[in-house]
Amino acid sequence: MMNDIGKSDDRVVPKKRANKAGQPAAESVEERRSAKGKTSEQNALRTQGREGASSALGRIREVAGRDKEQRFTALLHHVYDVGRLRTAYGALSPRAAAGVDGQTWRQYGEHLEANLEDLAARLARGAYRAKPVRRAYVAKTDGRRRPLGVPTLEDKIVQRAVVEVVGAIWEQDFLGFSYGFRPGRSPHQALDALAVGIGTKKVKWVLDADIREFFDRLDHGWLVKFVEHRVADRRVVRLIQKWLKAGVLEDGETVRVERGAVQGGSISPFLANVYLHYVFDLWLQNWRKRSARGDVVAVRYADDFVVGFEHRDEAERFLAELRERFARFGLELHPDKTRLLEFGRYAVTNRKRRGQGKPETFDFLGFIHICGWTRGGHFTVIRQTMRQRLQAKLREVKDELRRRMHASVPELGRYLRAVVAGHVRYYGVPLNSRAISVFRFEAGRLWKRCLERRSQRTRVSWERMQRLVDLWLPPARICHPYPLVRFGVITRGRSRMR
Repeated sequence: MMNDIGKSDDRVVPKKRANKAGQPAAESVEERRSAKGKTSEQNALRTQGREGASSALGRIREVAGRDKEQRFTALLHHVYDVGRLRTAYGALSPRAAAGVDGQTWRQYGEHLEANLEDLAARLARGAYRAKPVRRAYVAKTDGRRRPLGVPTLEDKIVQRAVVEVVGAIWEQDFLGFSYGFRPGRSPHQALDALAVGIGTKKVKWVLDADIREFFDRLDHGWLVKFVEHRVADRRVVRLIQKWLKAGVLEDGETVRVERGAVQGGSISPFLANVYLHYVFDLWLQNWRKRSARGDVVAVRYADDFVVGFEHRDEAERFLAELRERFARFGLELHPDKTRLLEFGRYAVTNRKRRGQGKPETFDFLGFIHICGWTRGGHFTVIRQTMRQRLQAKLREVKDELRRRMHASVPELGRYLRAVVAGHVRYYGVPLNSRAISVFRFEAGRLWKRCLERRSQRTRVSWERMQRLVDLWLPPARICHPYPLVRFGVITRGRSRMR
């Protein structure tokens, strides 16, 4: 029998259905913990064909989308395809930091084909070994440091290839309200979905949730089990386990970790999506169908999510049940950063009737969300740059200008042009023009101070500075449409909040 992916003699093994009829997929997967880590070969699809890379993944998508219970038993040959590894290498940043082996993108590229052939051969015969990630830190807006990991270049290449292959399967499973680190999706689509959901549904209460140390708390046992729900190729599963157990190199010592996924590689965001797909997304979808009387909207971007409710009692019950759900899988909501607040067009009128102040605000993806009204008297969600984000970026610009103090004016202009352009492209949403104008002005002011500090006798007039700003810095203009406009075009009537 010819199946949809493999050769004509590949077999589709009959599926083993869950014993409990009507049990949601998330619950079914939880009951499949195999003895001693062994994976059943039932319900598995062999994918041994050697078609072109794009057509092979297309067939995987087709089968995965048609049968949500299908498991794929032969995926590794798609990973060690030299063409796919070459594409993964080309997608990496040439300026990215090197891992523990010190190998850079350019060094690896000097003998690219030979290196990729050797890497593919090691993957094929099982000789590939994951190396520890090098610990690095980045500053957070609250002054703390976020730990990151820098994998070696070859680990980055293989991780990207694995994500492309297994991602073709899970893209058929992930739900519409999941936006983080998925092809064809962006933070602005998540922001649009949230604004449209709050503005068009009967949302009166918003759960602004934060998962405490999410990437550090991922349970490896559950994670592997979730992966095995779709992947029966033990070689691919072992690759993922190698990265999870590779450890972190810090202060000259390698620290092995029993749980968590180090941020910094391509595999961590994907594994986070898989984990939360089973722990949160499918559970929320089932809860909404089973327990909700009123409207419920949800938007998740990686481990950040916001849920809107029509009724307060439902929101409180959801929050209590969510805490229990997360505890089962080793996760915890941050007690100080998880809030249930009154928000939406009904919240404005209800609080005014009770003699209370304006509705509270919440932060999501770098924006503070505020209840507001258009000039025509219609409710809208106003999104403005978070003050902490703006101030943190200006501090970063200040430090960089100090480092480049004696660089030429054109060099400083090119640097600031890239910074301001990137800031405007992200934060240039409707009703946020004042904040992006402030950022552009402050960047120009910091540039002026930098030029003046080159010499104690040099003063730069505002007239000259204005000419430099107009010449080098792009204008602070709105570059995103209103949420309902773009969201309507993208979805075309299909919900991305369900």
